[in-house]
Parts: sequence; structure tokens; C-alpha cells
Amino acid sequence: MGDAYSGPELPLVGLLPITATIDTAGHLLVAGCDVVALSEEHGTPFYLYDEATIRTICREYRSAFAERLPRVRVLYAAKAFLNPALAGLLADEGVGMDIVSGGELWVAQSGGFPAEQMAFHGNNKSEIELTEAVEAGVGRIILDNEHELGLLERIAAERGVRQAVMLRVTPGIDAHTHTKTTTGLVDSKFGLPLVGGAAEAAVVRLRDSESLDLTGYHVHLGSPIFEMQPYEAGIAVMTEFAAAMRDRHGVTWREFSPGGGFALGYTPDKPPPPIAAYAETIATALRAGCAQHGLPLPEVHIEPGRSVVGRAGVAVYTVGARKEIPGVRTYVSVDGGMADNIRPAMYGSAYTAVVANRMRDAAEETVAIAGKFCESGDVLIKEIALPHLQPGDLVALPASGAYNLAMESNYNLAQRPPVLFLRDGAARLVRRRQTYRDLVALEEPL
Repeated sequence: MGDAYSGPELPLVGLLPITATIDTAGHLLVAGCDVVALSEEHGTPFYLYDEATIRTICREYRSAFAERLPRVRVLYAAKAFLNPALAGLLADEGVGMDIVSGGELWVAQSGGFPAEQMAFHGNNKSEIELTEAVEAGVGRIILDNEHELGLLERIAAERGVRQAVMLRVTPGIDAHTHTKTTTGLVDSKFGLPLVGGAAEAAVVRLRDSESLDLTGYHVHLGSPIFEMQPYEAGIAVMTEFAAAMRDRHGVTWREFSPGGGFALGYTPDKPPPPIAAYAETIATALRAGCAQHGLPLPEVHIEPGRSVVGRAGVAVYTVGARKEIPGVRTYVSVDGGMADNIRPAMYGSAYTAVVANRMRDAAEETVAIAGKFCESGDVLIKEIALPHLQPGDLVALPASGAYNLAMESNYNLAQRPPVLFLRDGAARLVRRRQTYRDLVALEEPL
């Protein structure tokens, strides 16, 4: 995607939102909004999202795949981040949604998102969640195991509906990503494995079901995936499986999803592949597999998540204490950390940063950006060269729009930060900061 809005002095082009610029005072602007002014109005920490970045990426996914395949649906993976404002924006862009819980279904609908454009994932969907999905009219339910197949068949039969489903298959492919986010291996909690015949048995059962309509197969290999080879290997396995199910059981696929896992750039040294590269790889591999086995080309569903919202989001913190350990390290603490971004502590995820109120200042020191929470592992960035930081400076972490807030907590009874959506010089508060009263709102009186 282009960086037409970026000035020549802007650092981290490709990581900051596409509308990011620097004003004459050296302040970071996003969508024409002064991040320093926003911090004065809303306090820190806060998260901002650039609507133009989200819309641009949605359109790029749609166009890149539509140029290469005749029938494609783009479904946003809501587990990356979801609120009613984002749901409304995605509906406006004509993007579907991949959900994984009853809560995500409810929040998406509260933002006006149509249930028929949703696909419902999850390895242990409850009877309540499956009932909610059927009654809401969710377009596709992705069956993950025999247990929920039985549950859903009964729920659909009791309501007199024929529910469209896809079968999630574990293909035994290594996506070469973090062990905690690899999902395509045989040893995975997700999906029905090809090994041992569980996936095939489910196909036969679905073929004979009066209440469930098997439209096709789904795989998800993990995330984030920076290489193309796992998609090629996964599609080769799945086209072979689809052909075998046709030949042995008369079941022909109409839909297929290679999942998501499309990467996001978090630091300048590890840029993600372009969207077009994923589209070309998936389309080429699928066409080849279908031609080899004489299969019809199915409708393709892709599920980008972090790559849609990650770059749009920026976390903004205020610098507080400094701790200088001569010959060892200097810790600069900010007023957020692992409660709003657990990823560095959980996955060892790397981030970078800018000083939002001093964007033109040169780097003078190498420091660690530490969070405020009572864990030694609460360090957002282990080592980064920045201008000499003083209390009151604003540290902004780009590529913070995915999973940070989706995985946030009230650890140390921290208040969850506000969220702003920015567009055309205006900031819209879409989530206020939690209050202390909010922290006890669910508690029963003594």
C-alpha cells in the first residue's frame, strides 16, 4: 500500500499509519490529529486507530485476491481486535468477519455487522454459543471436532434449519512461526487430523446429515507467517484430500479457506511480504492443485486479522521514572505495559518506538522501555536508541493495533485505556478509559 501521506522526515514508514506526518513543532500527527494534543485531552496511556489505514488494507486484500481468483471472501479475524466502531467500519468496507466466541458475535452485531457475513471458529464452542450462532443466522460455522458436530446437528434440527458448515482440518504442516501460535501441526488442539481418519469420518457423517450442509474445508497454519511455502504445502494437502473425499464419498467442495496468518511488520528489520505475494501464492497453488486432481475451483475465504488493524494502531504512553545502571542498562518507565500489551512478556514480541512530542530529535541513548506493572518481565522494548527521554515525554509504539487490546487485562487493577478512531483531522472516542468504579462493577456486595 502507498505512503502518500508520509513526509520525508517521517521515521518508521511502513510501520506507522499511512496518514502519519510530522508538524512544524516536531509532533507526530495521525490523520491530521496532533498526538500530543490528544494526550493532553484524553490522558495516557491511550490507543489511536487510523481509519484510513484500515480501509486501505481491506481494499487491498479484496483487490489483490479478486484479481487472481473468481470468487473470494475476505473475513476479518476479529480475535485480533474488535469493538462496535470497528465492526461498523468493516461492514462499510464489505468485509466479512471470522469470530471465535459468543462475545465477539454480540459485539459485532452491536456495531451493525450482519451475522450472515460471519464465520464462527473455535475448538470448544459451547452449546449456548452454537445456539446463539444458529439463531442469529451466522453464515458459516467452522466445525472443529466430533463433539461440536453432534451438538450443532441437534441444535439445527431442533430449530428446523440446515446450517452451512465448513470442516476444519489439521493438515500436519509446520508454518515456521512461534510454537504458541502454530496451529497446523498434527499435535494441535485445533481441527480434525487427516492422520487416523478423523477428518474423513466427519466428512461422511456430514454427507449424510439432514441438518448440516458441508460447503468445504478450512485450514489455518498459524500466525504470523512470513514464508509462502506453508501455504503451498497446505493447499497441496487439502486439494488431495478434497479429491479423495470426492472419489471415495461423492463429496465435492464448494468452498475452501487457507485461513489467515498474514504477517505484520512490527520492526523495520522484518517487513512482511506484500499482500499481493500471499494472493499470488494461494491462487497459484490452488489452481495447480485443482487442475491436478480435476477439482472445481472453490470459493476462497481468507482471514486476515493483525495485518488489517496492526499498522493502524498506535499505543501512546507518558515517560515517568528513569533507572540508570552504569555499564548495564538504562530503564525508562512508561505509564502502561503488560496490562495493555502482554505480547512482549508472553511471546517475546519485538516493538519499536518514536518520541511523539520530539519527532525530529536525534537518537542520543540506548534504553529499555519498561512498563509500570509488578513483574520483571514487563518490558515493552528491551533495547532501543531514542532521544534522551525525560519525564513527560510521549513514547508511541506503532504496529499496536492487533492483539494488544484484545489480550489486555486489569492486572494490578489497572484501568483499561481509552481508544480513539481518527479520520480527516477529527478524533472520535470509541471507548472511554475505565474508572475505579468500573473495576468493582461486577462484584457482589458483602
